[in-house]
Amino acid sequence: MCGRYRLHTAPRVLAEWAEARLNPLPNVPPRWNIAPTQQSLVVCRDPETGERRLDLLRWGLVPRWAKDPAGAARLINARAETVATTPAFREAFRRRRCLVPADGFYEWQAVPGAARKQPYTVQLASGQPMAFAGLWEAWRDPASGEVLRTFAILTTDANPFLAPLHRRMPAILDRGTWRAWLGDDAAPPEHLLALLRPCPDEALHAWPVAPRVGNVREDDPGLMERQPGAPDLPRSAR
Repeated sequence: MCGRYRLHTAPRVLAEWAEARLNPLPNVPPRWNIAPTQQSLVVCRDPETGERRLDLLRWGLVPRWAKDPAGAARLINARAETVATTPAFREAFRRRRCLVPADGFYEWQAVPGAARKQPYTVQLASGQPMAFAGLWEAWRDPASGEVLRTFAILTTDANPFLAPLHRRMPAILDRGTWRAWLGDDAAPPEHLLALLRPCPDEALHAWPVAPRVGNVREDDPGLMERQPGAPDLPRSAR
């Protein structure tokens, strides 16, 4: 799964990276501990112009048919294997796919004999931002008419490198697949589903970090510092 991630690349740099228009946004500070129900930047395709745009949406998808947004905190991830058929996600999969930029994400590993799990941060070995496959929705409050735009991150089976941490991982899309995923090309559903696969082990780098990342109030560059004495992922998993 993906329950926490970081995004500290400047919005203007991200817009250039994604070849997207930077919509007028409020001040978007760098984030090292993005949690569900919080806002983050997402790359969507404008249905009228076809142009990519970088917008601020809330993490936790609210389907258009939902009576209220209360269940959004449970819909932060969508499984690649069932996204095309799950009622909460299937319409967004057909019509409203997006890219979720991230500089890295966090996973926790159980430690034998320890009371708490050891967190790790994971990023691309290149150090560049990664693009998670995502879905977005626009939900309208029936009382006020206010529109709430939300997103979810697609997950797939973990690759061998990350399997010691969790059996799932975010679906990370190669740049060459972005056009199809965003809908620039008329790709059939089976082609889109085939994009949601584990990335190669060698594409990723990971290291242990301090347990304080588990506190949503902690959000600073120090969260990326290596935790002294904590083990690296086994080399046999690479």
